[in-house]
Amino acid sequence: MRRLIIALFAGLLSLQPVAPALAQTAAEVDSSLDGLFGEHKSYRAFFEKLQSAVAAGDKQAIAGMVDYPFHGRIAGKAVRIRDAAHFVADYDKIVTDKVKKAVANQTYATLFANWQGVCIGDGEVWFSGVGDANVIRITAIND
Repeated sequence: MRRLIIALFAGLLSLQPVAPALAQTAAEVDSSLDGLFGEHKSYRAFFEKLQSAVAAGDKQAIAGMVDYPFHGRIAGKAVRIRDAAHFVADYDKIVTDKVKKAVANQTYATLFANWQGVCIGDGEVWFSGVGDANVIRITAIND
């Protein structure tokens, strides 16, 4: 039994690390979004507009990109933001430095998408088509 345990342990020590997945390309993101949502151009344009608005600190523009009512967390407390005016009033509590950094550091080619939408960073921002018109809006911001 002891030899078996030693052999198993030695085998574990000799395992090679798994190579990380290769980075995807913008074309692969396009293809993924096409498959998930039927097209990619409006998602790419939304992402680029969001990055520009965050970089410029344009609270009004970002507030106009949000799906309302918006459910989020401010200082660990669940809140319901009714409209753009309330979003702007609480902007600095919602769009924190961590969120701004995630948006700034994200590249189009490294976006993650699934049936729920498109993710920026480690889930700091999610956006997707909403409503009958499938208008792209921010659906979640997580600090």
